[in-house]
Amino acid sequence: MRCVIARFPFDLTKSGVLESMKGVKPEQVIGESVIIGRRTYPIKQVGQVITCQDRRDFSAGEIIRAMTRLGFTCPGLPHTATPKRALSPFQQASATLGAPAAV
Repeated sequence: MRCVIARFPFDLTKSGVLESMKGVKPEQVIGESVIIGRRTYPIKQVGQVITCQDRRDFSAGEIIRAMTRLGFTCPGLPHTATPKRALSPFQQASATLGAPAAV
């Protein structure tokens, strides 16, 4: 598959990416990631290995698009629970009393 990363064209294949990442120890995943084989790699580490470019030269989105098109799984960032809004005194009193009974 031909793709452009950091304004440079690359011909990437799934087997080529697997071969490039063979023997590469995954760094700690903090942001976006990609699952290659049975390992989870940070997306920027994969981009650096397969393009031989500095991590500042390309965006994570470019690598995610390329890896997704090749069939790799790119899990999103872990979702944190959204904090609940504090109820106003009126809402809290209504919740305490319950809903009106149906007549």
